[in-house]
Amino acid sequence: MKNKKLSVQVSMALLTVSLFAVSTQSYGQNPEQKGKHEPPNYAALLEKMDSNKDGKLSKDEVKGPLKDGFEKIDTDEDGFITEAEFEKAPKPKKGKRPQ
Repeated sequence: MKNKKLSVQVSMALLTVSLFAVSTQSYGQNPEQKGKHEPPNYAALLEKMDSNKDGKLSKDEVKGPLKDGFEKIDTDEDGFITEAEFEKAPKPKKGKRPQ
């Protein structure tokens, strides 16, 4: 009976640690930063989405709000979002997470 109780306690502890690890990993934040989501900057987007590493983002490379609003963001209509265009772009409304 004592071993079974210990086994349940160990299982619960492991479950708790696993859930904590998954929750902090899935948001890319530590617990102190929870609720302080900052939108990515251009450099972070380039690193994540610029598949051909040309320093610009084409419509084929982007996703989420950038893809949805590509024509509005690409103000010079050259088919790319540059850092200057990204900085001038309207920001997504709070509460909507980038996809």
